[in-house]
Amino acid sequence: MNVHSIAQMDKAAFLTWAQGREGRYELVENRVVMMVGVSLAHGLIVGNVYTALRNQLSRAQWMVLTDFGVDVSPRTLRYPDVLVAKASKSYKDFTATEPVFIAEVLSPSTETVDLGDKLAEYARLPSLAAYVVLAQSEPKAWVWLRVEGNFVPPTVLSGRDAVLSVAALGLAIELADIYEGIEDSAEQ
Repeated sequence: MNVHSIAQMDKAAFLTWAQGREGRYELVENRVVMMVGVSLAHGLIVGNVYTALRNQLSRAQWMVLTDFGVDVSPRTLRYPDVLVAKASKSYKDFTATEPVFIAEVLSPSTETVDLGDKLAEYARLPSLAAYVVLAQSEPKAWVWLRVEGNFVPPTVLSGRDAVLSVAALGLAIELADIYEGIEDSAEQ
């Protein structure tokens, strides 16, 4: 995914501006950043994560969303690839303020942001139990979990037999399910 800064505005103006607009955008330090160019692998991984989460989590208790806003600071709104939050009936909301699980799929142009800025921003969210970053080119995941109130260094999962576990949600997802339909880059 490529990023391109296009304007400056506050959160309220951004949310109004972004409604009904084609394309994907984030607000980073009051800068509107356009997110473009996802690959087929990226789309498949996001879909597979979404499906696995929906299959394992109670819909009465949890919402699984893609490309939905997360309010991470006074001047920044992120739109993670997949997030889980407590079920809500506030259907007019445009952002989640208390996500429990966030997943991002790495793209060459977003690796530094996903493993740096976003990690720092998401780690400050007290509700967040897990932040997962997934590679596109191979079955590999970096998993940060909150333990006793703090994020611990990531566990790196590799290979289709590895299992992504998040005790706070009762999740256990095999990387084989996340990478279903995607060949390893070494096989291509």
